[in-house]
Amino acid sequence: MIGSPAVDDGGRLGYAGAAFRNRQWHKMTITILPGLAGVADRYDLFICDLWGVVHNGHAPYGGVVDCLKRLRQAGRRIIFLSNAPRPSVNVALELPRVGVDPDMYDDLVTSGDATIDAVRRAAGTGAAPTCFHLGPARSQPTVDACGGREVPLAEAEMILCTGLFDDETEAPEDYRELLSEPAARGVPMICANPDVVVIRGDRRIPCAGAVADFYETLGGQVRRYGKPHAAIFDTVFARAPDIPRRRAVMIGDGLHTDVGGARRAGIDVIWVAGGIHADEVVFGSDGLPRAASVQALMDGAGEMATMALAGLRW
Repeated sequence: MIGSPAVDDGGRLGYAGAAFRNRQWHKMTITILPGLAGVADRYDLFICDLWGVVHNGHAPYGGVVDCLKRLRQAGRRIIFLSNAPRPSVNVALELPRVGVDPDMYDDLVTSGDATIDAVRRAAGTGAAPTCFHLGPARSQPTVDACGGREVPLAEAEMILCTGLFDDETEAPEDYRELLSEPAARGVPMICANPDVVVIRGDRRIPCAGAVADFYETLGGQVRRYGKPHAAIFDTVFARAPDIPRRRAVMIGDGLHTDVGGARRAGIDVIWVAGGIHADEVVFGSDGLPRAASVQALMDGAGEMATMALAGLRW
């Protein structure tokens, strides 16, 4: 999944972020992996994106199930880190439907969790702000968990955006008339999923991040929760306090969300070239991404992964 650049990382860049800040990242050489077998012993914690890495919204990618099971058999810990705008408990219930069973991972953290925590903290001991929910009905658990009261947009103190009402047929531009007035009025948008687009089957589907970007073009203010921001990675490491960051790696396909998020968290990252950016990568006859192609894409995005592979496989 791909998302917007970070706007609030609390200034915590970590050692990887420091390298980027000092413009040293471009001196690195990307390592292309055929699979994880050769590097699995370097890490104790594998933080994996879901959409575009583990599954495409319908089924796991080839080799993923075998890879996850091998990692767990080797005693490695797996935490899924998703920009899904729903609570992790709800996402966990959905995963078996797309072929991802509970025995394939240890824990799950979502941007929906991060959004709920942030809204609750902001409310403190008072009532949560009245809100207008912009998003599909399947994200209603996020709205309910945030507390507060849903009201018409004209009365809302904030817009809680979990996506488009119908992401199969709509685009952010379709919301110009709806969002222009609250943007002018200074109503903040809470974006529960910074991803701009996701792969669903063989289609590219707009996400809440695309609506948030559009809201900003209208002059609106946006607060985003989830990858690439440092807080959600802090949540992950709080779930595995015995594992130092040097023994953790992020596996993801989003350059700004996954690669950028790992940089801010100060951890290594293995980039999945066959995900959301697959159309921009040159693959060889062996099915592996070409290093020069990957390097050029990284340079263009202003990011740098530690390693890259075509897909999550052993």
